[in-house]
Amino acid sequence: MTDSTQTASDVLTQSIDMDIHEVMRRLPHRYPFLLVDRVLECVSGKHIRALKNVTINEPFFPGHFPHRPVFPGVIILEALAQTAGILAFVTAGVYPDEHRQLYFVGIDKARFRKPVEPGDQLILKATLERSIRGIWKFSTIAEVNGEEACSAEMMVAPGETRK
Repeated sequence: MTDSTQTASDVLTQSIDMDIHEVMRRLPHRYPFLLVDRVLECVSGKHIRALKNVTINEPFFPGHFPHRPVFPGVIILEALAQTAGILAFVTAGVYPDEHRQLYFVGIDKARFRKPVEPGDQLILKATLERSIRGIWKFSTIAEVNGEEACSAEMMVAPGETRK
């Protein structure tokens, strides 16, 4: 016989997943700059694993590059920042709105290991390293087929909303 009661720490460490509708509740971004299609796993205060399907229909592919489309590295970094942002909002227990936003404020040790092309699935991972006075620091990795395509240390912080 198993005990079906949950402690508060069990609830905080439960993994959740999110479809695109929940992702859109957790991020203020919209097309063409919403870069997270699905959250596969998210553990508040710990880590997140999300998915970005890379399609030939992305608006930058005709120019980057016409002879060989490559997903821009800065866009991969933005997708990782959005993934980290979801984890920060989930951990804080809040949703973004016109008064509550998080901004990408820092990046260190960014590395690009392999090109990402149309048809690839990017697995976006972020681990919360620390949160001090509202500044959240994450280690992030983007993978394709289990191989690292990009990694970086990132920081996000709350920002003031202009009136």
